[in-house]
Amino acid sequence: MIKFKFIYPVLVAITLFSCQKDEVATPLENTQNEDLSGYQEIASINLGGLGAAEITAFDPSTNRLFAVNNGSENKIDVIDISNPSSISVIKSISMKPYGGYVNSVAVSNGKLAAAIESTNKQAPGKIVVFNTTTYAEIKSITVGSLPDMVTFTPDGNYIISANEGEPSADYLNDPEGTISIIKVSDYSVTTLNFASFESQLASLTGKGFRIFGPGKNFNKDIEPEYITVSDDSKTAYVTLQENNAIAEVDIASATIKKITPLGFKDYSLAANAIDVSDRDNKIEFNPVSKLFGIYMPDAIAYLSYNGTPYLFTANEGDSREYAAFTEMKRVSAVSLDATNFPTASALKTDLNLGRLNVTTTLGDTDSDGDFDALYSLGARSFSVWNAATGSQVFDSKNELDIKAKELAVYDDTRSDDKSVEPEAICIGRVGNKNIVIVGLERVDAFAIYDISIPTSPIFIKMFKTGDAPEGIIFIPASKSPIKQSLIVISSENDGLVKIYKTTKL
Repeated sequence: MIKFKFIYPVLVAITLFSCQKDEVATPLENTQNEDLSGYQEIASINLGGLGAAEITAFDPSTNRLFAVNNGSENKIDVIDISNPSSISVIKSISMKPYGGYVNSVAVSNGKLAAAIESTNKQAPGKIVVFNTTTYAEIKSITVGSLPDMVTFTPDGNYIISANEGEPSADYLNDPEGTISIIKVSDYSVTTLNFASFESQLASLTGKGFRIFGPGKNFNKDIEPEYITVSDDSKTAYVTLQENNAIAEVDIASATIKKITPLGFKDYSLAANAIDVSDRDNKIEFNPVSKLFGIYMPDAIAYLSYNGTPYLFTANEGDSREYAAFTEMKRVSAVSLDATNFPTASALKTDLNLGRLNVTTTLGDTDSDGDFDALYSLGARSFSVWNAATGSQVFDSKNELDIKAKELAVYDDTRSDDKSVEPEAICIGRVGNKNIVIVGLERVDAFAIYDISIPTSPIFIKMFKTGDAPEGIIFIPASKSPIKQSLIVISSENDGLVKIYKTTKL
């Protein structure tokens, strides 16, 4: 299902206002040593309630934030943050002439790119480019159906959109999921589908890739969600959320090079213990045998460290729920294999596994009508992957759940679903440290980790924020109007954009 989100690219490590990428080998300039645990809210602005503050992009040349606002009308609000402690909306750019909802924004070299879906969501959408100073339209480009995320390459030469291609409610119109590559020099566009990978279906599904909609049409079933780009602007990595995979794209040749399935998370392991019931009146984390999580990442961020490329993913999970097809059922409503689940009756109670939502598309390994294993959506974590090999090198296991409980923000009513629901992820650099910021949609918080060693992230602190944080921006000291790093959080359920600052060390 569609989500609105954005993290935009950097030019080099020291210009890391996009929260996507960093290169340890790049010399630093104008960085500040700051207290990673000391970020505090210094400003907040309400753009209009539900749907009014989903994604933001920052233009350092004008000190303006561009915020997606699909509240009372479809528009992009321009926020002056020259003084980050006192911010205000100075302009709104109407999206009415261009179609339906605006889903994402990105900024590069004085250009603002907006991803806009058609009023008929299944029809081709648009990427519209504006001047960040005058707000005048520069170019409107037709792309695939439902462009859900847009970004520039770090060098500013290309615009890339992930076109989700969601079906209609009756599933009679299911467009292909695609990726569009736009050359900024002339705004020519190439839109890619996944047809060349259909012959690999058996191999891909054996590693955790999912094709499962009505009719199981390969091209139509793939739904690109989110993009990050390598520091050299050569390679894009695109999450295929519903499909539980990441696609790698060669930008210059406009070619999808490979699809990497992400496999499953084993909840029988003590380190992965989870709370599965929203009706037991307690928050308690336990391992569960024959229960697996499907990573299904939403946002993704790139980091190069000592010559190795890494991908950081926010493992949200997302279900298909349409009038003609829904994949989810509670454990209490499914038949469990007697051999694999000998205590099925007890497991299916509300106080045990009964309330847990699981997909009906996986788990019946012998096709006899009962479930031999159970698969829930998302992994309640963030992960780090070696981009070259596709192997997982780190997972936060159940630490985000535990820290949310310690902060007293854990929402037990979400235990049966996807728990804290990590959705946004953003990489920055503070002094000599790389950090990752993880937005937690269902507990209204974000967490900061020290990723100086990307294979061994260290938890720093969790912070309360607005209702359902959707977008995160890190503005480094070198690009900040006050020469201190800033974190910008936009939240879709209450329409708040919040700015956080920490103290110098």
